[in-house]
Amino acid sequence: MSESRRLFRIGIGLGLLAVLVIVLAACNPIQVSPSPGVTAAPGASAVPGATATPAPASTVTPAPTPFVLHPAPLKADPISVLAWLFTPIYQAFLLLLVAIDLVVPDIGIAIILTTIVVRTLMVPLMRRQMVSMRQMQAIGPEIREIQRRFKNDRLKAQQAQSALMKERGISQAGCLVAMLPLFLILPMYQVVREGLTASDITPMLTIFGFKVLPVTCDPTSIQPCLDPHVPWLGGINAAHFEGMIPLPFALPILGAGISIFALVYTVIQLAASRMALPPHTPGAQLDQNARTQRTMAIWLPFITILYGSVIPVGVFIYLIVSTIYQVIQQFLTTGWGGMFPLFGWTPGFAVDHKPRFPVAMPTAAASTATQSRSAGAPARPKPERPALDRSASAESTIRRRGRQGRRGRRR
Repeated sequence: MSESRRLFRIGIGLGLLAVLVIVLAACNPIQVSPSPGVTAAPGASAVPGATATPAPASTVTPAPTPFVLHPAPLKADPISVLAWLFTPIYQAFLLLLVAIDLVVPDIGIAIILTTIVVRTLMVPLMRRQMVSMRQMQAIGPEIREIQRRFKNDRLKAQQAQSALMKERGISQAGCLVAMLPLFLILPMYQVVREGLTASDITPMLTIFGFKVLPVTCDPTSIQPCLDPHVPWLGGINAAHFEGMIPLPFALPILGAGISIFALVYTVIQLAASRMALPPHTPGAQLDQNARTQRTMAIWLPFITILYGSVIPVGVFIYLIVSTIYQVIQQFLTTGWGGMFPLFGWTPGFAVDHKPRFPVAMPTAAASTATQSRSAGAPARPKPERPALDRSASAESTIRRRGRQGRRGRRR
């Protein structure tokens, strides 16, 4: 698979992930229900013991009611099955966030530390992805030549590409590893959206009847169990869609504002996308695939601005910190990549920069004799030929020619 197609699929996956987040959020995969003995709001699902009352006929907005967050039950419909399978991942994120929040009572800092822990656990997989991508970029011209030679035979093209990768010692990480950071946005989204607004989260902190963390919540209160406010952001609520820059007009997708957190994330994502590209010499001609890669690296990050108004502040904190972590890992693994030249400018510190943990570039397989010498084995001595008497050799040659000549004259 060429890098342009790979990046295209990642971009499509990013857009589909945004749609999936919105759809699952609307379906409410994590069961939120009112506390026992508390009247449920219209449309809410109640746990055993809760009394559901019909919606009032008046137009008066009902008072908020406390809700309890508990694992999703297993039912026959597909959404319930998906929610039931999703619950353990959700619980892992929530337990990690709550455990850090108990030590550092600041939900913003807790989200940052949770992101760092998650990204650190992913370091081996992400390094493999970066190494594979850079090595595939190194043999990109050879792959394109194979595709040109076998453009009418896809099977032979795949076989030739596999043989080339095996010869160069390249193991492709696959698209699933590249999509993993995108998949992990979903549980963090639900943790922020539900975990920071529920009045009682203790059922989600209980595994096999054992309460993992000593968290005390008031199931009869309308206040969330965890404090969702971020002091160092002016007390902004991490579970809300705040930090919007108002627009003089409303757009169908953006609404009436643009999230300032979406703009910050887009700028950082642009830097990460350019660093993932191979280095480019100014003035050098690029083929169609390379131009497609660079175009997508510029425009794909702007997708976030389109759905920035439906992502809570806490999720943007996770995305920003996660992308900064990615930039640091890329800098240590692949260097500046295609970050520079930027508008024709290349700073001095980026010239001939060597990364801390560089990627071994693939090379052609050497011959057996070269490999044995490089491994330290002594070269095999050539067999000595016996010394010949030049005069005897010349005399035998003359006799042989003379006999052949006499035979010719006799005939």
